Amino acid sequence: MIAIIPARGGSKGLPGKNIKLLNGKPMIAYSIETALKSKYISEVIVSTDDINIYKTAISYGAKDTFLRPSELSEDGSLAIDNYLYTLDRLEKDYGYKVDDFVVLQPTSPLRSVEDVDAAIELFKSKRADSVISYCEELHPITWHKYLEEDGSLENIFPESINNRQDHRASYYPNGAIYVFKRSLLSDGNYYSRNSYAHLMPRSRSVDIDTIDDFNYAEYLMGKDNEILICSKD
Repeated sequence: MIAIIPARGGSKGLPGKNIKLLNGKPMIAYSIETALKSKYISEVIVSTDDINIYKTAISYGAKDTFLRPSELSEDGSLAIDNYLYTLDRLEKDYGYKVDDFVVLQPTSPLRSVEDVDAAIELFKSKRADSVISYCEELHPITWHKYLEEDGSLENIFPESINNRQDHRASYYPNGAIYVFKRSLLSDGNYYSRNSYAHLMPRSRSVDIDTIDDFNYAEYLMGKDNEILICSKD
């Protein structure tokens, strides 16, 4: 199974984030290294329009293939179109035959190889169309509101003042792992009735979009290092 790591160069929220040094290493390197440790992933394909991201990815073990077109890297570009383009190019120009594949976003550097392998194993055992990583939401989604321009509140869901404990737990996709059947994406979908969730803890679910996310991830990585150092004393 191959892993695709999508990494466009034009990030607006945190410019240059995919190769920004995170705890001393380019952020994208964490996803590449985790993929290469997987029992099930044979090759890592980094899909990017940016030559600096591309060269960095190759230096950390990604396969040397091609840059994607700039029209697939704009703010309004759809990720699914990029995945399908990447698969088509791999098949037409490099002789690949891809039925199933993994997507690992570089903005989730805290996922573990155990998470990746568990998601793939779930995909295989269920003969799923897709497996997507999720994390538990700590607060009921019915508490969410829209804000009007004047700061007033607008309901999204029917009004509820129940305690948090009275609500059924809900979960959100954390962006870390996607395992797809190729045919599902070809139909324009990420989900079907045969889709499943791989649950991850919040400590490994940081999705880096802003400098605050980046700093928090770096803090967690430093904290883990402190724990490792203390355990050796």
